[in-house]
Amino acid sequence: MTPEITCAELKQKLDNQDEIVIIDVREDYERDISTIEGSIHIPLAELQDRLDELNKDQAYILQCRSGGRSASATQILKAEGFKDVKNLIGGINEWARSIDKALQVY
Repeated sequence: MTPEITCAELKQKLDNQDEIVIIDVREDYERDISTIEGSIHIPLAELQDRLDELNKDQAYILQCRSGGRSASATQILKAEGFKDVKNLIGGINEWARSIDKALQVY
């Protein structure tokens, strides 16, 4: 089962300044539409080749448009031994609907 986090839970972690890193696995053009501030960009197609950029002990939240690609990314990181990874339920579109209404839903 893929570990998950809700948008409300993520917002609470950000508000608390928890030591988390958000990885946006969408394509470049999607980040031009909307982005969670402070997220890093590693497209899903590049993730496997860029694992050496990540710390296996760091807490990561994986995010895409609606949660499908980031669920796959979460499974990749888990399989590679990352300890604390979670998929953002509903992705950036749910974040835009429930947390940051200034962002565009697409």
